[in-house]
Amino acid sequence: MSYKFNSVTIRTDNSEIGMAKIKELWADIMQGKISLEFVENGKPVNGLFPISSYSDYENNENGKYNLSIMSVTADFFAKMESLVEQGKYTKIDESGKTIAECADKAWSKVWELSLNGELKRAFTIDYESTVPAEYTKDGKTHCCLYIAVK
Repeated sequence: MSYKFNSVTIRTDNSEIGMAKIKELWADIMQGKISLEFVENGKPVNGLFPISSYSDYENNENGKYNLSIMSVTADFFAKMESLVEQGKYTKIDESGKTIAECADKAWSKVWELSLNGELKRAFTIDYESTVPAEYTKDGKTHCCLYIAVK
């Protein structure tokens, strides 16, 4: 019997081992070892977008948290933009050559803004959407974070 899931969740942290777990999870999804509904034969399914959500923070970015990889439709992004306008989320958008580069830039910006007191994180649920360069109009990889704020 085969299954197709709409999300998968792991408990991890920002340590080197935790980052390796996240990388392995994404590789398992893209190679078809874990079957999520947004990917078929290593290719995105039209109309569904993969995102990561970060929740159940132990305390802050230095503790453990749940990372879920899930499928959303385009209306998810419209809802998030509305929450940004309402001041419930801050949007961080970065681009780069690779997924790792642009994600590192985006998260580094979050941590810098938090450290400087410019960003007051709620540590409830945050979202990340990363789009590889082959699917963008400008040929760059994009990483968009929606960070819950107090």
